[in-house]
Amino acid sequence: MNNFTFCNPTKLIFGKGTIAKIAREIPAGAKIMMTYGGGSIRRNGVYDQVTEALKGREVVEFGGIEPNPQYETLVKAVERARAEGVDYLLAVGGGSVIDGTKFIATALKYAGDPWDFMLDPSKAVEAVPLATVLTLPATGSEMNNGAVISRREFDEKLAFHNPQGYPQFSVLDPEVCYSLPERQIVNGIVDSFAHTLEQYLTFDTQAMVMDRWAEGLLQTLIELGPKLVERHDRYDEVANFMLTATMALNGFIAMGVPQDWATHMIGHELTALHGLDHAVTLAIVYPGMMRVMRREKFDKLVQYAERVWGVTGTPEEKAEAAIEKTDAFFRSLGMKTRLSEHGIGQETIDFIVDRFRKRGWNLGETGQVTPERVAEILRERM
Repeated sequence: MNNFTFCNPTKLIFGKGTIAKIAREIPAGAKIMMTYGGGSIRRNGVYDQVTEALKGREVVEFGGIEPNPQYETLVKAVERARAEGVDYLLAVGGGSVIDGTKFIATALKYAGDPWDFMLDPSKAVEAVPLATVLTLPATGSEMNNGAVISRREFDEKLAFHNPQGYPQFSVLDPEVCYSLPERQIVNGIVDSFAHTLEQYLTFDTQAMVMDRWAEGLLQTLIELGPKLVERHDRYDEVANFMLTATMALNGFIAMGVPQDWATHMIGHELTALHGLDHAVTLAIVYPGMMRVMRREKFDKLVQYAERVWGVTGTPEEKAEAAIEKTDAFFRSLGMKTRLSEHGIGQETIDFIVDRFRKRGWNLGETGQVTPERVAEILRERM
């Protein structure tokens, strides 16, 4: 097991009726900016619950944060927050709203052009306090310090981590998920599955606890996936899904293990260039990553096949089955897992590979996912 230092300061407030508790968690004199997306929180009753809980508090609202939050929108929120003297942020929504709010929180403490810390994440070191009310399980952003932001002007989608950017608290009420569209539930399942694989499917470091924890999360998603697609208004099933999505990316299964994240970096390009949902890009790229990097990930592929899927046979057969079963799982949820199914061809592959070369990016847990390997991965998914 690798050396590590672990700290996650986010307080989770989980369960039915917990939105009512937010006021007691936010300092009494805070000037709050409540951020949200396109208005679904007004339709599903979450907006009313939050405003009721904050009755009598100073609250500024900023709505309209997009899926794959846009820099151009977020800088407007920063300007508004500065003008209003905001000193506390409350994100009400899914991962995009929370990521966008982390950007706002960091930008409010940053003296220069906020895009600077997207290009050089080491510059993101301070943040205005923030908290979240989660409405869509998927990204784990409610319990980590990372965010991914898009900039339409440059067709870029980049990530940053701020050591001060953890939410102070996050409220998770499974009942708010009952009204979600099936597409968002499927996206959340795939997103959580891929997050877990990025930290698990690397190479063996004898991190037995983290391996078993990751395998448990994967098995939970496999078991719940079909049930949630059928219906997602049964409390315990949704509660377990919601907690799985959080645990997939709050640092717990990352302790002492190598991490990959090449699939995410490639997927971000497909979103930036074609507007595909983040989870859709992961469902496309991940099986290709597994196949092209099969030799480097072989031992973990075999372990994954045995422990998660119950596969028997030779090691080679197990590794192959691991790839096929992952792709089949994504497709069973209704995901299209081929570039051609989205009308994406060689021109996009060439653009992404050229961009990675210019950035000097060698990705993956050992830096072996070169631009040339990226080309192989994407061609494999045509």
